[in-house]
Amino acid sequence: MKILTLIGGISKNSINKKFFEIIKPLAPKELEFDVFDISGLPYFSQDTENDMPEIAADFKNRIASADAVLVITPEYNRSMPGVLKNALDYASRPYGKNVWIKKPTAVLGTSPGATGAFAGQQHAKNTLSFLGAIVMWQPEIYFNFSAYVNDKGELADSSKKVFENYFAAFKLWIEKNSSK
Repeated sequence: MKILTLIGGISKNSINKKFFEIIKPLAPKELEFDVFDISGLPYFSQDTENDMPEIAADFKNRIASADAVLVITPEYNRSMPGVLKNALDYASRPYGKNVWIKKPTAVLGTSPGATGAFAGQQHAKNTLSFLGAIVMWQPEIYFNFSAYVNDKGELADSSKKVFENYFAAFKLWIEKNSSK
């Protein structure tokens, strides 16, 4: 199963990038992850939606050809980062050419604090649901990066089963909701 992964933390030291690399090996071998770097997308504008920049058209094609999408988001000011919202908007436009419709999608995220990107994840899920994606709402994980990843970048053993179960649920979600 081809999973397109979007990571909303675009800084070079993003803990969400590190988080994805740490948890990716815990997924079933059938899930093949491909990351699209959303930082290269220009700002969305209706002025260009009918003649999209090449990178935006490629982005939409990659979503359309993927079996599912995994969104990894930090939380900025109790929401998802603007760069992630920009990417979600690009894939939904122009009207009538929304590639989110019926796309199995899951959302994860982390933060250095106790709420584990809760609000960022919720806003991403709400937006994706509105756009027609088939969002996996359960199980939910709000992951405190500081508490469960050590200085060597290793995941606490107590968390490994949680992510194995999450990815197993995502695999079943894709199988149940795939239109391919």
